[in-house]
Order: sequence, then structure tokens, then C-alpha cells
Amino acid sequence: MKEENIILQKTYAFAVRIVRLSQYLSKEKQAFQLADQIRRSGTSIGANMEEAVGGLSRKDFIMKAGIAYKEARETHYWLRLLRDTDYIAPPQAASLLNDCEEILKIITAIIRSSRETSTNY
Repeated sequence: MKEENIILQKTYAFAVRIVRLSQYLSKEKQAFQLADQIRRSGTSIGANMEEAVGGLSRKDFIMKAGIAYKEARETHYWLRLLRDTDYIAPPQAASLLNDCEEILKIITAIIRSSRETSTNY
């Protein structure tokens, strides 16, 4: 039986939450620009990790995982901005920020491990 890929599961679940947040921001807050920014960066994390898993080489994998890391950093920024400008409530922001930070930690560990493995040949 195929082992589940935790980072793919977590980034997909996070993307679903981000899409729902962007829908809320557009509909309830009329914050279309912010909704678009958070949707783009927040859904790109998982998309880039999916590409990394399908990478043709270790170098390709590390590059795509690096892009996912950068997108997660950007998403973290937008979440803080939305919280600090009262577009989303602190408890909602805290939950999303915690998920984002967990994803950042996992991606960081994946990249480090992949780089170490590639230099041990």
C-alpha cells in the first residue's frame, strides 16, 4: 500500500482553507485585491509541492520545493496583514498562521534533507 505524503495532504487542506478565506474576503469584505493575493500564494504552495514530487531529478525537486517555501512565506505575510488590518479575526488568523508555520517547517526539513542526501553521493 502506498504511504501517504503528509506535506501534500497538509498543503492541499491549507489550500482549501485559503480558497474559502478568499471567497469570504471577496464576498463579505469586498477586499478583492487581498483575496486574490492570498488565494494565489496560498494555493501555489501545494501546487509546487505536487510538482516537486513529480520532479524529474533531485535538483528539480529541490527547486520546486524552494518555490513552495517562498509561496508559504508570502502567504504568511498576507495572513499577518489581514489580521493586523482587521480583515480576519485573531482566532482565525492564528489557526491559519499556525498551519502555515507548520508547512514552512516541514518544507524546510524536506529541502535540507534533500540537499544533504544529494551531497552524500
